[in-house]
Amino acid sequence: MNSTVSSRLVQRDALEAREEQWLAPWAMKSRRTRGRQHPEPEDPYRTVYRRDRDRIIHTTAFRRLEYKTQVFVNHEGDHYRTRLTHTLEVAQIAASIARILRLNEDLVEAVALAHDIGHPPFGHAGEDALHELMSSHGGFDHNLQGLRVVDLLEARYAGFPGLNLTWEVRESINKHRTPYDQPGVQAALDPSASPLLESQIADVADEIAYDNHDLDDGLASGILKEDDLAGIELWRRACEAVDSQGARLDPEVRRYQVIRRLINEEITDLIQATAEQLSRHGIASVEDVRACPDRLVVFSEAMRRLRTPLKRLLWTQLYHHYRVARMADKAKRFITELFHLYLKKPEQLPNTTRLRIAHGEEPSRVVCDYIAGMTDRYCLEEYKKLFDPFERV
Repeated sequence: MNSTVSSRLVQRDALEAREEQWLAPWAMKSRRTRGRQHPEPEDPYRTVYRRDRDRIIHTTAFRRLEYKTQVFVNHEGDHYRTRLTHTLEVAQIAASIARILRLNEDLVEAVALAHDIGHPPFGHAGEDALHELMSSHGGFDHNLQGLRVVDLLEARYAGFPGLNLTWEVRESINKHRTPYDQPGVQAALDPSASPLLESQIADVADEIAYDNHDLDDGLASGILKEDDLAGIELWRRACEAVDSQGARLDPEVRRYQVIRRLINEEITDLIQATAEQLSRHGIASVEDVRACPDRLVVFSEAMRRLRTPLKRLLWTQLYHHYRVARMADKAKRFITELFHLYLKKPEQLPNTTRLRIAHGEEPSRVVCDYIAGMTDRYCLEEYKKLFDPFERV
């Protein structure tokens, strides 16, 4: 390459220097990473966290999120969220928050894109089924499974298993926490230390996306009605703000505008409350973040009160609606029967999976890994092939 052209390219060290100048003192800088499990040369043009982000996007596990359940199973409609669209929404929200707080966007995006990579088919119903099936073999947790995916199960490189991600991304996957997720933390990933701010942002962005987009899908499906939300102040305020603009909107456009306003209001509150938390706790460095026992990326007390009835409604009227409950029960049955069949007759497994058992790996964990990697539709197809006498195998 022409030396003049080459000198104008932005090298990794220039990006790292820009981080040192621009990012807040409590942001995780790329050049201060604890590194990777397996030594390898770093990319000349990408920061370590940008490289991690790119590696995650190119995994089989990430692509499979397209056909994994968020709330509604994929075949119920093309317009409902899947694990993949949810993940992209989380990454967008998290990066927006990180930019305002001057945190490391590359790290935030990597964590957000990986946060659900260990989810089995059929959402939390699938996770509950696998946890019960694995109760005497260490259980199942999708955060720990996500770590297995990036550390062991993705076969991409000749010199090491997994993706060889940085310590900070692996820690953040392991410590992902929301009201729906309470992880166990590996001892090697410093369980006594509080998560980085970038990790905490991904957690709350997950919660914002989960609540508001599940609400949107619940309304679109007809399971939830606007009348159900009439007594919820946060929803009512958003509706009044949209309706006060005077335009007569198509109902679908109006619903989108209300959901959009809800998300914006929550993000604005989160940024302001987090800035106050950082000041109140005297946070001046990453070390201060690590040592702080309290979560620093938080909503204000007023917003937490406003969000509580909305979350309660989702829990009682959407997640436990009979249509959702029926699908969850069917999903548990599919997974349970497949698990027992594979364990009893491992010859039914693909060659690469069966070889893991032949080479001495614990059979239950191998079967669990295989099922956890399935998409909804592949799980359904396998069930039909193995249990429907009229289905071709």
